[in-house]
Amino acid sequence: MTPEQMRDASLLELFALEAEAQTSVLSAGLLDLERNPADPAQLEACMRAAHSLKGAARIVGVDAGVRVAHVMEDCLVAAQAGDLRLRPEHIDALLQGTDLLMRIALPDKAPGAADIDAFLAQLAAALDPSQAPAGRLPGAAPALPAAPAHAPPPAVPSTDARPDGALAASEDGSSETAGQRRAGEGERVLRVTAERLNALLDLASKAMVETGRLKPYLASLQRLKRMQAQSLRALDELKDSLDAAHPLEDVRAALSQARGLLGETQQILLCQAAELDDYGWEAAQRAQQLYDTALACRMRPFADVLGGQARMVRDLGRSLGKQVRLEVEGEKTQVDRDVLERLEGPLTHLLRNAVDHGIEAPELRLLAGKPAEGTIRLRASHQAGQLVLELSDDGAGVDLARLRQSVVQRQLATAETAERLSEEELLAFLFLPAFSLRDTVTEVSGRGVGLDAVQHMVREVRGSIEMTQQRGQGSRFLLEVPLTLSVVRSLVVDVGGEAYAFPLAHIEHSLNLATDDIVQLEGRQHFFHHGRQVGLVAASQLLQRPPSQQHGESIRVVVVRERDALYGIAVERFIGERVLAVLPLDSRLGKVQDISAGALLDDGSVVLIVDVEDMVRSVDKLLSSGRLERIDRPAGAASQRAGKRVLVVDDSLTVRELQRKLLLAAGYEVAVAVDGMDGWNALRGEAFDLLITDIDMPRMDGIELVTLLRRDNRLHSLPVMVVSYKDREEDRQRGLEAGADYYLAKASFHDDALLDAVAELIGGAQG
Repeated sequence: MTPEQMRDASLLELFALEAEAQTSVLSAGLLDLERNPADPAQLEACMRAAHSLKGAARIVGVDAGVRVAHVMEDCLVAAQAGDLRLRPEHIDALLQGTDLLMRIALPDKAPGAADIDAFLAQLAAALDPSQAPAGRLPGAAPALPAAPAHAPPPAVPSTDARPDGALAASEDGSSETAGQRRAGEGERVLRVTAERLNALLDLASKAMVETGRLKPYLASLQRLKRMQAQSLRALDELKDSLDAAHPLEDVRAALSQARGLLGETQQILLCQAAELDDYGWEAAQRAQQLYDTALACRMRPFADVLGGQARMVRDLGRSLGKQVRLEVEGEKTQVDRDVLERLEGPLTHLLRNAVDHGIEAPELRLLAGKPAEGTIRLRASHQAGQLVLELSDDGAGVDLARLRQSVVQRQLATAETAERLSEEELLAFLFLPAFSLRDTVTEVSGRGVGLDAVQHMVREVRGSIEMTQQRGQGSRFLLEVPLTLSVVRSLVVDVGGEAYAFPLAHIEHSLNLATDDIVQLEGRQHFFHHGRQVGLVAASQLLQRPPSQQHGESIRVVVVRERDALYGIAVERFIGERVLAVLPLDSRLGKVQDISAGALLDDGSVVLIVDVEDMVRSVDKLLSSGRLERIDRPAGAASQRAGKRVLVVDDSLTVRELQRKLLLAAGYEVAVAVDGMDGWNALRGEAFDLLITDIDMPRMDGIELVTLLRRDNRLHSLPVMVVSYKDREEDRQRGLEAGADYYLAKASFHDDALLDAVAELIGGAQG
């Protein structure tokens, strides 16, 4: 909260702010004290939090808050002094008081006097069993009205909230204000750290400076235009001189003037072209930084979604007569706020299932040689641009025999088939709608809303979920979801002249498939990928685009995975890997078959993002209908024609071979050289249409080679492409200043960037 907002905020708003922070301290501390009741650090922290809330409530005149915080403080002080050893019933009562304090701080959720009196009586009974009401045993269930068991308990508030409308800086990124969460509607209010806000302003100012560089560039273009006009007039004079048969001296003077002007024009053009390339590179880098910083403002630590999960696990276990604790690893893992909001439901369901179905009663765990207290572990991490969540428990696991019997009873498979099902195949039945192993309906689970709902919610965020288990040792769920829904890492391909993007999370592999490797079997086409038979379908047929007219010995295939199914989708061209900013489709379009969203490429053209799950269903329909179009090599594709010659100069054998194969496959003739000196000798002895050279090489580097080439009267006009692992500004500038026509990073070799650049410089192989 800014100083101005602090001055303008009411005392009640400030009290709400403090209550949210201190109740978070109390909730976390009390859960730790349940496992270690004598922990002096936690006792001190909880006592201080209760004491602070008591003082704050007294200042703002909230008597209910004073009464609740006071008795909680007395209880914690007694525990500190050694007069009281905290037992589960004490923790129950103190947690109830924590919830009450948060409700007291929110006027629209304030508890009634009866709730306050019930809590005071409950805590008094916990401290002095002789004060327990008649009919209740000491340590029995809380007297406060309980929330329905099928709903999770109130989430523990996070410390990053602020009163209504407040915009504040914090250490953990961005979050909604407390007022926004209380209102539950209206415009979303975000907050960013001061550090990130300053970074955004700094980047914006730099972007303005970079944009200002266009003005002198445009002035230079105007000058260039005037000089070209002068050159044309000089040439006209030369023509007139020749027509009038003027003396040779006049002709030479006019020609010399024209040559001089054109030479000067060429120098300006070269300088401005290099400057424009430099500006474009810097602008792209700055824009990427600006975008990354803005995106970081949307990121929140994974801990924000945990909220009251540890408390929920503990309370649910207590209600079922079980001892359960939740251990979390990777709380600081950063995730998009929208992803976090959508993960809360699936995680809550999985945690409740683990407590209800997985963790056994204490006596059964002891008989099995386990600790009486069960453990649920939740681990969050980043892997390959994905958020990976691993949720495991040390419970009983799934009874496969019982699961197999349930599958047969529900007539989902015959007894003979069920006996042959593997563990993985059996567990897949748990994700079917309304499938449950619970014989009776309970308040916790068993109402037909099971893992199918979890799977649906995970897939809504373009994620996946897998389950494994070990009988008697527990179950494990692995969830993979994007770090953000704002962007998606994709492989962009060309289908029928249009760009489409396949999210990398669903791509198993991309490859160039030789047409000879396509197998025709029962009217379908297949190929073998890592020893596994994969069905092949044309993307043009799925997306209703014109079939490919390209000739070649191979086709480009995207191998997609949807759960255990693998399919090969034949496309015309790999454009390359891109990070795309997702643009939702207009809701008036409804669900577009096989498409989930749109995006813009670097050149401003539109690309459609493929809904892989939907596309797999379309593939299944085509397979069952028998209407598959055949993918085959066009007749005459193997005809050999002389192509343009390219010299590849690189000291890396791997890079040389990769470029050579790419160019040969595209129809170019290729020669190779191991360094700049070898390349220079080849250039002087043979004719080439293009030089592709690395920068860092022994004997003679690429810059020296290009410099020599530009000084040679015979070779100075040969197109040159510089390639390098380096993509720094100074490296690009060195290459272009030396006379290169194109600069390409080696990271682009996995797609068609190299071939596109070659075609741009010298045209097609046969053109």
